[in-house]
Amino acid sequence: MPNSRNAKQPAPTLEIVEPLCAVFRRHLKKEGQKYTPERAHILDAIIRLDDIFEADRLLELVKADGFRVSKATIYRTIKLLQDAGIIQQVLVDSEHAHYQLAYGKRPHDLLVRIDTGQILPIDVPELIAVRDRICRQMGLEPQGHRLQIYAMAPGAKVVEH
Repeated sequence: MPNSRNAKQPAPTLEIVEPLCAVFRRHLKKEGQKYTPERAHILDAIIRLDDIFEADRLLELVKADGFRVSKATIYRTIKLLQDAGIIQQVLVDSEHAHYQLAYGKRPHDLLVRIDTGQILPIDVPELIAVRDRICRQMGLEPQGHRLQIYAMAPGAKVVEH
């Protein structure tokens, strides 16, 4: 029986992307701020989520990991991460702020059901092609985009949150 530890497997093709912690550290340094363990844990939790989240959900996740962090620290760190371009606010409703990881070239396009409050990720390859063509025409390199479609079932009523 062959030893699986010694078995040669083809290396996966990887695109090297600057680690988000390095991007965040550089932004903090520019702002005269420190990369604290609390901020590191918050960033790690967001990366693990890789989904839309609210500040309260992020706070619960960080605390569930055993880290002591205040709600104020969560909100201050969210603001710093937005300023660094690592996360972006998602406009779902006017009552609650939602956020998602935004750094990198992977699109984060959404369909927001205003009748149910459901948020669905959508894949729109045609939009990516248009984005890339526009950037090429202007001599630019695309760094991402955001598309949010708001929709509801015919005859449905908007859900109040």
